[in-house]
Parts: sequence; structure tokens; C-alpha cells
Amino acid sequence: MMARRCLVEGRVQGVFFRATTQRKANELAVTGYAKNLPDGRVEVWAEGVAANVDELCAWLWHGPDMANVSRVDCEIATPKNFTEFTTA
Repeated sequence: MMARRCLVEGRVQGVFFRATTQRKANELAVTGYAKNLPDGRVEVWAEGVAANVDELCAWLWHGPDMANVSRVDCEIATPKNFTEFTTA
């Protein structure tokens, strides 16, 4: 079990980024959340099997079709034992 906290920049709000991230996380059995930040970024907390978390973090560079991701910064975090992936 591992966790990462990622901050995603670019055109990532108002383009279904959180909902699409949730669907991808559910496909990968990754728990955590995606939430909009006041500064226009999206924060993604992802935890689960290392390979699946890494795959989700790589996917953040693409996101949904309408997104235009310019930067993704991920850091290793301590798992909080989420039971599902939510959007806030």
C-alpha cells in the first residue's frame, strides 16, 4: 500500500477532470479523492497498490479530452486508509 498527493495544473477545472479521475481510480482499485482548489488546480490523493497508484499518477498528465494539463507534481504521502475514491 502506498499513497501519493498530486497537484494538477492547467485547464483542469470545468472539464470533468475530477469525475474522470474518479472513474479511472475505480478501474484501478485506487482510493482517495480529487478536489478543486481555489487557485485553479486539482488536488488528487491516491492510495493503493503501488503499480496502480503510479498508473493513475501517469494518467493525470492526460485527464479527460477537454483538459489541458501543464504540470503534475506528486509527492509520496502516508496512507490514510480511504475506503473509496471521492470527488469534493
